[in-house]
Amino acid sequence: MAKILIVDDSAFTRNLIRRILLQAGHEVVGTAANGAEAVEMYGNLRPDLMTLDYLMPDMNGDNVLDEVLGQDPRARVIMISGSGDHTIGERAVEMGAAMFIEKPDVQRHIVGAIDRVMHS
Repeated sequence: MAKILIVDDSAFTRNLIRRILLQAGHEVVGTAANGAEAVEMYGNLRPDLMTLDYLMPDMNGDNVLDEVLGQDPRARVIMISGSGDHTIGERAVEMGAAMFIEKPDVQRHIVGAIDRVMHS
């Protein structure tokens, strides 16, 4: 199973994703509430995969993705957004995210998305 870093400014969403991933047998190595924490924790923890919220107050997902891929070009990142703007997902994948998930679909699709990314 994968070692995963969860990044979201919403404590509710972090806890929800954490619970889902633990039930699926994954190891959550850390959670970050903002982009700066995410970049620092990624560098220290080197998780197998990171789930990354797009809309955060200090750095958006594009900025975090860019910095993480600068540290590790092979980083596996699943971008998550509830903005309703489909161009965010297209841009994230073009920038190097492995996958994009809309927030209303996180509960249904996160485990399958991680499995696909980890085995691709």
